[in-house]
Amino acid sequence: MTLDPDDPRGRLEQLISTLRAAILTGVYAPGERLPTGLQMEKIYGMSRQTISKAIKVLQEEGLVISRQGSGTWVRAASARPVGLRPQLEAAFEAENVEIDFAGFSGETLHGALIEPLDKIRYGRYAPKRIEIRAIVPDTRDPWSLPSNVEDLSDNPAFRARAQSIITRHSLALVEAVDELQSLGLVPEAKAEVRVIRSVQLFKLYVINRTELFFGFYPIRARSISLNGDDQEIYDLMGKDATLFHHQADTEGGGTDTASLYVKEALTWFDSVWTTVALPMP
Repeated sequence: MTLDPDDPRGRLEQLISTLRAAILTGVYAPGERLPTGLQMEKIYGMSRQTISKAIKVLQEEGLVISRQGSGTWVRAASARPVGLRPQLEAAFEAENVEIDFAGFSGETLHGALIEPLDKIRYGRYAPKRIEIRAIVPDTRDPWSLPSNVEDLSDNPAFRARAQSIITRHSLALVEAVDELQSLGLVPEAKAEVRVIRSVQLFKLYVINRTELFFGFYPIRARSISLNGDDQEIYDLMGKDATLFHHQADTEGGGTDTASLYVKEALTWFDSVWTTVALPMP
């Protein structure tokens, strides 16, 4: 696997696409180890830093896991789901971009949108309208999950930590989208985050009202450091969630199962957005 010298994309983006394609097409099978960083340096002529950035993107997509001291491995679950990041980026080729998200923190959403938003600044994409809506849990109220392992009680320290993560990624996304409009690059652009008084046990993405990605958060016991103390909590593992893809049939009448699934997901999202979802504090 080598990179195409005539490809107009940057070398990092080419490397990500090449490795992603190799995983999704079975060149690297589930459970197989990827070449080491040193091997990739020789194969692609790239720095270790660039290779690490590419691996991090694949980790965020749920395609690989890295084990300290033993390398990077293809996840067993990666043989089935379609990658979210390429589909999100492709959405920005449309004139009207609409992305709805419901989930735990919005960290993955922000990470996946950094690149396409940057490409608007570079002139590669030129949408006329962008609307991004995100629903995340309200950290001001006690949570049933994540919870302390010992008695399943709410953990205020964890909620405070989650609030920091949610705020950081939400504000960064809103500011990035607002900037595109203020610079005159997108005539109409808006990103808004709202909160609800419950924690999502799943993550949901609806892209341009025609594509749906849906997956459940596995719940795992893990130890984390909160206020200097190690605490055992039951946590929602976003990076372990397997996303499944459904696409509406826009030409066949929309009566197939996938189209109905997308339609019902939009109905659910709109109902929550217009009723119990409140502006993020």
